[in-house]
Amino acid sequence: MKGPLFYSKILLFGEYGIIRDSKGLSIPYNFYNGALKREENPSDEAIKSNGNLRRFVTYLETLQNEQPNLVTFDLATLKNDVETGMYFDSSIPQGYGVGSSGALVAAIYDKYAQNKITVLENLTREKLLQLKNIFSQMESFFHGKSSGLDPLNSYLSIPILINSKDNIEATGIPTQSLNGKGAVFLLDSGIVGETAPMVNIFMENLKDKGFRTMLKNQFVKHTDACVENFLGGDMKSLFMNTKKLSKVVLNNFKPMIPEQFHGIWQQGIDSNDYYLKLCGSGGGGYILGFTENLEKAKISLKDYKLEVVYQF
Repeated sequence: MKGPLFYSKILLFGEYGIIRDSKGLSIPYNFYNGALKREENPSDEAIKSNGNLRRFVTYLETLQNEQPNLVTFDLATLKNDVETGMYFDSSIPQGYGVGSSGALVAAIYDKYAQNKITVLENLTREKLLQLKNIFSQMESFFHGKSSGLDPLNSYLSIPILINSKDNIEATGIPTQSLNGKGAVFLLDSGIVGETAPMVNIFMENLKDKGFRTMLKNQFVKHTDACVENFLGGDMKSLFMNTKKLSKVVLNNFKPMIPEQFHGIWQQGIDSNDYYLKLCGSGGGGYILGFTENLEKAKISLKDYKLEVVYQF
């Protein structure tokens, strides 16, 4: 048995901001993927994954009992598959901000949900919101509070534009140019990030009026501008606004940036060789980088592993 592949995702813009209704832009990242599997001689990794799935099934059963109008599953088949050793075989690193639990949620919904909304339908805004809501509740098992965007992106495998909490749409992004100088890249912090503690810090900070003002007047404003610049292909403005965003994050989101990266974060802003921002909730995992000159960025960051996500 081997199910279809579900890909990782990258939220290019909107981390934390979308909690406060900023715009966001999420794209599939096909470098990593996962699929439901079953085999005769499971590895330790597969046995561990199967254990996680058992707990997840118990959660889904409760969810279905409490909210039968939200989503129903073929629980008998799902339970049987898990009992007989099904696991999620994934190359997506966990705690790296690229949607490892999102791909699992998408795979389970795809295989076991009844009356599911499919990719082939006319995806109206209502259907997208309905899917996002289902996925949000399903993924809450892993993070405590989930927007549902990661599984949505993984399930549909198309870029998604978030205009606000209740307004999302499928979107097109400018075509990649593989010999372009500009690039979006991932920088490996070498540390596994935990989503829940980072989100808790953010929620605590929201109680402070000054922090809320900074979010609205700077963070959300620059995030919205970046999304518009990127989708409009206005790269000159994009880098100007990404630099502003990078500064705001360094000044106000320090706990989310691993300490040993504070220096190179500042170095990017000072040299204009690259600008860094959070990828997912931060605290470790990947850091997202933007550069107008990939070769320059590679020289500046020669001690780090760069993974190019998108070139233009």
